[in-house]
Amino acid sequence: MIRSDLLVQVFAACLAIVGLCSASVAADAASIGKIGHIVVIYAENRSFDNLYGMFPGTNGIANALANYIPQVDHDGIPFKVLPPAWANEKDLKSRETDPAFPAALPNRPFRIDQSPVNIPLDVKTRDLVHRFYQHREQIDGGRNDRFVAMSNAGALVMGYYDGARLPMWSVAREFTLADNFFMGAFGGSFLNHFWFVCACTPEFRDPPPEVMVVEDTDGRLVRQKDSPRSAMEGPVLLKDGAVTPDGFAVNTLQPPYQPSAIAPAAGGDPALADSDNPRRLPPQRMKTIGDTLSDGGISWAWYAGSWKRALADRSVIYNANDVNFQAHHQVFNYFERFAPGTANREQHLRDGEEFLADIDAGTLPQVSFYKPTAKLNEHPGYTDVMSGDAHIAEVIARIRSNPKLWGDVAIIVTYDENGGFWDHVAPPPGDRWGPGSRVPTIIVSPFARKGAVDHTPYDTTSILKFITRRFALEPLPGVRANAGDLTNAFE
Repeated sequence: MIRSDLLVQVFAACLAIVGLCSASVAADAASIGKIGHIVVIYAENRSFDNLYGMFPGTNGIANALANYIPQVDHDGIPFKVLPPAWANEKDLKSRETDPAFPAALPNRPFRIDQSPVNIPLDVKTRDLVHRFYQHREQIDGGRNDRFVAMSNAGALVMGYYDGARLPMWSVAREFTLADNFFMGAFGGSFLNHFWFVCACTPEFRDPPPEVMVVEDTDGRLVRQKDSPRSAMEGPVLLKDGAVTPDGFAVNTLQPPYQPSAIAPAAGGDPALADSDNPRRLPPQRMKTIGDTLSDGGISWAWYAGSWKRALADRSVIYNANDVNFQAHHQVFNYFERFAPGTANREQHLRDGEEFLADIDAGTLPQVSFYKPTAKLNEHPGYTDVMSGDAHIAEVIARIRSNPKLWGDVAIIVTYDENGGFWDHVAPPPGDRWGPGSRVPTIIVSPFARKGAVDHTPYDTTSILKFITRRFALEPLPGVRANAGDLTNAFE
């Protein structure tokens, strides 16, 4: 169970460390009103400390080390050294270790890109567990001291980079970097994409037993009988699943429409996923930011890299030897309003190549959401950091080079979630679903503060707040009242 009282105390202490109790300077309504285009670029799976912990002026690694809370084992006792970096992503009972990582790293954060590890930003690492229940336990009421114990990756969880080589680091230096921006929900990409567009958790009433989690009396996952007593002996083994006992989907399920990892039923509609597959999420009906934009007469689109490829050829879905299309990142494809054959789908769900073409032509809609293809989204396990970072920087350069767009645009670059990597700052008080750990967020605009670090508390729903405020839309009910609306990032 989340210790909310401790979380409040820890978060308040973190605010004091970086001086967040002082008055902040917010943009006035006139400044925000000059924004005609909003572009949100949604990358993958990096905590703030993992990429920007060494950025000057931020609440980063230096603060973390000065006030370090050591990682603890399942019994609450600090590790003498970190567990090994486990090498096998699929077999949690394997004790194979990654030879790139020393066997006994000190119990503290460490550089991935320097000795003794020496894995640079352009080389991928293995993936790390990033799931709802595990993440809640990792945060541990704001102490953030169980990231290692509740991971399947061992020591890697505590790794971070010097991001100064990243092209986006230079962009952040020029504009505004938010160092107190938290992912919308605990866990992985699936749930965080929902919080990105609707500030809501998808529902799955009466799910099949094989997709349900098993909770203990404290709301944690039940351990399997053969789960190691110590994380030094191997990853924790849990009775995990995708759906809570009361019918909310918190871990990855597949879209009911193609493209989906679930093939169409034999002899069925080729545009649909087989409805008998237990991992198919039923079509969702909650109101999204897309709905409120449409209702307000604001043009918008969700652009996804390799969208048309995946529609034309299902073999590219989750195929690491091809474009590796990630079906669960296409959040509007879960909603009934955007089902195949609807005008909404045809108008609003577009391919990533169309995004680039619309930038060059200066014909972007008023609000654009861009999801890069897998090899360019920075997700551990199937891609590296540098490739995606360079791509995002190139997209921003294209926008800046087009006077039709640059004169009135606000670009928000953020990450869906932390990817299982440790971050030292306690999330602010929230609700059952989040917010989770910090993620990097950069605001790029001719109206953005220049060379600034914004310490305002934000989470992913702050983007919804910002869009809603700019275009005077109907507010979505799940947006958190205590999260800022990004206006402090503007002059």
